Amino acid sequence: METLLRNDATEEEIQEEVRKIRMSMNPHPAGQLEKNVPEHEGKVLSGMQHKYDETILFFPAQGQTCHAFCTFCFRWAQFIGMDDLKFSSKDVDLLIAYLQEHPEVRDVLFTGGDPMTMSAGLLKKYIEPILEADIRSIENIRIGTKSLSYWPYRFVSDKDNEDILSLFSNVTDHQKNMAIMAHFNHHRELTTDVVKKAIQNIRETGTQIRTQSPLIAHINDDPAIWEQMWREQARLGCIPYYMFMVRNTGAKHYFDVPMARAWEIFQQAYQNVSGLARTVRGPSMSTDPGKIKILGVQEIKGEKVFMLEFLQGRESNWVRRPFFAKYSPTASWLTDLEPAFGKQKFFFE
Repeated sequence: METLLRNDATEEEIQEEVRKIRMSMNPHPAGQLEKNVPEHEGKVLSGMQHKYDETILFFPAQGQTCHAFCTFCFRWAQFIGMDDLKFSSKDVDLLIAYLQEHPEVRDVLFTGGDPMTMSAGLLKKYIEPILEADIRSIENIRIGTKSLSYWPYRFVSDKDNEDILSLFSNVTDHQKNMAIMAHFNHHRELTTDVVKKAIQNIRETGTQIRTQSPLIAHINDDPAIWEQMWREQARLGCIPYYMFMVRNTGAKHYFDVPMARAWEIFQQAYQNVSGLARTVRGPSMSTDPGKIKILGVQEIKGEKVFMLEFLQGRESNWVRRPFFAKYSPTASWLTDLEPAFGKQKFFFE
């Protein structure tokens, strides 16, 4: 790319190289395009993902932008203008029809992008029809968002902040659990008065706030940061939820933390917080077969191994089944691992 720019390449030449680079960066890891997209009456639902039985992901079209374009974000393909790589839908009626035919789904997760970049009026057009449809199997409405960190005024002083909070209350009034899946990457994001007020306002609607973040080299690869972040989140009434491994996409080479080091960071932080913060799970890899938690490192019959288990799986009977992989000081993803004890394959392969 540098050579093209220095040699005054044409726009077409530059864009061709851009696409090559992007496609080499694994834009949709973990089988998102190939395995996660559901169908309804023979129609591919390109704005949804249904990987785990109990949860459907919905990508509202107007929410496929963000308050922050983090260079470690695994959803980067949503933002680059390549429609063939983008999840997006405006068809809430199709979502409702799918939910009515799939009673195993209990959670609807609105994601992106960031749905909280949408106005209250737009967000209502997606959430309220689900409530009005009275789908008894739906128990939880979730929204994944970075807004509490990057734009907490959304819930405090924006012109429609009261409408947003009223929408959250409406969900809980319909006997559904409303949950904000908040992305905080560092304890400094929790220090301003406005974020504390935003958290208070959201919680007063009966909404849960669960917190999650990847473990990111150069940003939060220090147990003291995670300890302080989890403690402050618990103090503010949030629920620490996930520490993720950086996904195998985008600029992973720069932000990567090896699994062995990730487990050390998690363990050291975890042992220094109270039980209220020990709701957090990790380090977790969101892989093709499912969410895999690193339980630790151990020596068994003379072989040093990683102990692992599924927190979620494409097959529900994989969940909480422990398995073992050969230890590697450099491995940072499931595909870097080999089965332990002379086995040729992992049980799920």
